[in-house]
Amino acid sequence: MTELPSQYSPHATEAHWQAYWEQHQVFVADPSAPGEPYCIVIPPPNVTGSLHMGHAFEHSLIDVLVRYHRMLGRNTLWLPGTDHASIAVSTLLEKELQAQGKTRQDLGRTAYLERAWQWKETSGNAIVTQIRRLGLSVDWSRERFTMDAGLSRAVIHAFVELYRAGLIYRGKYLVNWCPATQSAVSDLEVESQEVDGHLWHFRYPLAEGNGFVEVATTRPETMLGDTAVAVNPNDSRYQDLIGKKVILPLVNREIPIIADAWVDPEFGTGCVKVTPAHDPNDFAIGKRHHLPLINILNPDGSLNENAGEFQGQDRFVARKNVVQALESQGYLVRVESYRHTVPYSDRGKVPIEPLLSTQWFVKIAPLSEQALTDFDNHNSPQFIPERWGKVYRDWLVKLNDWCISRQLWWGHRIPAWYVVSETDHTITDTTPFIVAENEVEAQKLAQAQFGDDAVLEQDPDVLDTWFSSGLWPFSTLGWPEATADFNRYYPTTTLVTGFDIIFFWVARMTMLGRYFTGTMPFQTVYIHGLVRDENNKKMSKSAGNGIDPLVLIEKYGVDALRFALVKEVVGAGQDIRLDYNRKTDESPTVEASRNFANKIWNAARFVLMNLEGKTPADLPPIDPVLAELSDRWILSCHHRTIAQINQELRAYNLGEAAKLLYEYIWGDFCDWYIELVKSRLQDATHPTRPLAQRILAEILGDLMKLLHPFMPHITETLWHSLVRPEPGVSLARQPYPQADPSQIDRELETDFDLVIQIIRTIRNLRAIAEIKPGLTVPITLQTPSSREEAIIEASQQYICDLAKVRPLTWGKDLTAQRQTLVGITGTVQVLLPLTGLVDVATLRAKVERDVQKIRVQADGLAARLNNAQFLAKAPPDVVQTHQAQLAELTQQIELLQSRLQQLQ
Repeated sequence: MTELPSQYSPHATEAHWQAYWEQHQVFVADPSAPGEPYCIVIPPPNVTGSLHMGHAFEHSLIDVLVRYHRMLGRNTLWLPGTDHASIAVSTLLEKELQAQGKTRQDLGRTAYLERAWQWKETSGNAIVTQIRRLGLSVDWSRERFTMDAGLSRAVIHAFVELYRAGLIYRGKYLVNWCPATQSAVSDLEVESQEVDGHLWHFRYPLAEGNGFVEVATTRPETMLGDTAVAVNPNDSRYQDLIGKKVILPLVNREIPIIADAWVDPEFGTGCVKVTPAHDPNDFAIGKRHHLPLINILNPDGSLNENAGEFQGQDRFVARKNVVQALESQGYLVRVESYRHTVPYSDRGKVPIEPLLSTQWFVKIAPLSEQALTDFDNHNSPQFIPERWGKVYRDWLVKLNDWCISRQLWWGHRIPAWYVVSETDHTITDTTPFIVAENEVEAQKLAQAQFGDDAVLEQDPDVLDTWFSSGLWPFSTLGWPEATADFNRYYPTTTLVTGFDIIFFWVARMTMLGRYFTGTMPFQTVYIHGLVRDENNKKMSKSAGNGIDPLVLIEKYGVDALRFALVKEVVGAGQDIRLDYNRKTDESPTVEASRNFANKIWNAARFVLMNLEGKTPADLPPIDPVLAELSDRWILSCHHRTIAQINQELRAYNLGEAAKLLYEYIWGDFCDWYIELVKSRLQDATHPTRPLAQRILAEILGDLMKLLHPFMPHITETLWHSLVRPEPGVSLARQPYPQADPSQIDRELETDFDLVIQIIRTIRNLRAIAEIKPGLTVPITLQTPSSREEAIIEASQQYICDLAKVRPLTWGKDLTAQRQTLVGITGTVQVLLPLTGLVDVATLRAKVERDVQKIRVQADGLAARLNNAQFLAKAPPDVVQTHQAQLAELTQQIELLQSRLQQLQ
């Protein structure tokens, strides 16, 4: 196919190539094939999610890297998959049940899980369908799901191995508890929000004698679980009280006054209540001072039997009632308005409660120490940008033991079986248990320890989704089996992810990968920024300022969106801004990339039409002896650009590489070289016409390869039209262009840049004089440089053709005629005599009117800026804008006046 439609239609083209790539298994990896391995595993999106701009941005970046390295000849695997998202799916299903007046307990675990799997099959794959629209070069034959059979086996095996190594234990600890979902949640699922609240001050009377201590709290209801009052040991106000006791109001329990360095003497009165079962800092104090832990909360957020008369009340109802009771008994001192941070459950949308709960934990210290050693001694993994390595290290240092159990049913059920009585299956903190990879193994172990009559009940909880996703880089490759994929592609090469989950996901993967495989799971971590909206704000569901990538794909095409996102990256790890008009669903940023696609399409059509049905293989090789100045110039630009793009991609400067391509293709190739060779192409007898055809074909072919990682669909279309390969062949498998240093001539490029600037100057003078495009004009070029004279002589045909010049004269000592427009580029004066070309008097009158019009505007601004009242009242940015406008108008007046001088 040599003829292309007159206009580029992305939708039909993109759908065609996505089907073609999959049909011909272009991206299916072969571990037995040659080539250095290059592997990336996709950061798995939740099955409950839908495609958002963050996905589109991240996946576009990954696809640039993957396609680039595949074209470098590496044995490449990009492995896709999704996460089962325990809390998100559970929340969704339980809302459905609630609408039917039911709970999951009414349904029963088996029926509930059948419903969950049915939802996953019918609705949970929507995100995958949407991701496919991006045209990613992933190996869909290897798609994984964190609850598929292979990954489920890996998760259970990992749990059992860690338990048997003493790195998983069951115990009481303070966890983030979501009363809405009635489950522990990870730190990542907690979102801190600034709220307007209150700081209540209460008196706690001394147990002996008169007097009291005053404490302040934002959560009065938790005082029912207080087991101490703490002061700073260096606070002189309370030295004589340390070791004494106070009576806890409403409860009438004696609690000690203790000294702890954690207490801030500047907060409140410097005297704080200690509730170890309901605050993480208090929990630490309680451990140091061996304080009892009194839990006052039920899982649903109501108060339990330890709350006395407030039992059964919701926590916020109890808060009001506790304050009222304290006030009525004379214990309330005062109430202050207080703005503070409250942790909210991201899924349940309610404030979380630090809750003392029996859970399963991973001992982090032995795992994080291994990861720290690798990072400190071997810089493994390497972070790009480097600054994120410090963030990663800091988090490894301060990680606490990891709560991995969740009180949900959808997920990987904890492989622990409790030995219960035949009649009572109640599980307590002291019930013995067996950890095994399956129930059959658990039964054998239980019979060996507890006898043949042992009755087992599996732990009802499931594992935190971060546990399974922490195994993702190696479980997806077949671990714990030594599969061909695992042996070939592990460790993976690069992880591409956002900075916001370094300590939740990246750190877990490095710790678990290092422990189970002895090797870091990836060599490099490329951290990208966020996509911000048109007002430079972070996109979020709660703010309602997200931009649907599918809307922009429908309007502009996938390639335009992808290129726009990558091109906006100004540096690794930096946020990007996407301009967007919400009324019209238009994006100037993406539209510019769509225009770029159209420019490429039109240039390719021109080249193909002028090849007269030939492919590059049909044309004679480039003969340097026959090459004209413009040929040698474009070949130098071409190979220099190839070298720079490879350098930028190797350094992960993806945005810089995209900008280089944009400027080279649009400017040097389309706007200049194509225009420069038109006269040779139109002359069938021109001796260097075949050479021009060959150069055009060769450069177009290279450009499609260079651009392919960024805009895969349009480049595949144009490359096939140019090369006409055998069926099943793809541009994605072609070698990426490499520069030929012998073709690069920077001095020649500098010389030719002078020619381009001369042509631009002549075009500008023509515009000033309002000379019609079809008219030729006489031009004189004056330069004191013999070198510049030689450049002009060698390129006179280009200047005449592209600037519509007849005749062109040049020399060192030429005198400008009267009524001549003059432009300067370098040391070359460009002279355009106007006599006989235009009505100089009319042109002068027009310029004078323009001067007058601009002067009126400038005078108005100057008057305003000289007005003291305006300066006193106007915002600084308004004053600054006016000053900039006045400076610009003044410059315009000076420029027009210089033109008037030339028109004398």
